[in-house]
Amino acid sequence: MKKILLFAAMALVTLSASAQKLGRVNFTELVQLMPEADEARAALSASQKEAEETYSAMVEEFQTKYSQYEQKNSTWTAAIKASKEKELGDIQNRIQEFQQTVSQELQQKQNQLMAPIYEKAQNTVTTLAKNQGVVAVFDSGSALYFDENAVVDLTPAARKALNIPADRTLESLQAELQAQAQAGM
Repeated sequence: MKKILLFAAMALVTLSASAQKLGRVNFTELVQLMPEADEARAALSASQKEAEETYSAMVEEFQTKYSQYEQKNSTWTAAIKASKEKELGDIQNRIQEFQQTVSQELQQKQNQLMAPIYEKAQNTVTTLAKNQGVVAVFDSGSALYFDENAVVDLTPAARKALNIPADRTLESLQAELQAQAQAGM
């Protein structure tokens, strides 16, 4: 009798597990196409431009002083020459430190700007999944295989909830970004 009850319980668990809905979403698409991501990219781009301008000014300062050093070093005393060489070395060190620091700061800024975007997308997907009775959601960008008929695609509903225009795609975003890059050159 116990074996029959155990078998019946296992059959119920199997049936209830197979009745649960699974979902999928293209999370990268959602995050990249959100209007907030455009704002984050613009803010990050402005910070990168400022960093590039500062870097260029530092390099220009070095080149100017190095050119002066090359022109006049034969007429300088040893003390002046040593002082100018130390100054050039200091400028090079400042440039290297700046590159390292600004790279870290830009990465931190990107993380800071993108964190609320990821969170909003995650919360939207979670809410949609719960509302539709979906028990698990897989990222279609990282899934090797899934049966299209066996999963609920939450991407269209999430796009709508996140105010992503229907005609906006990753390809159109890439074209926008390339056009902006070319305009900035």
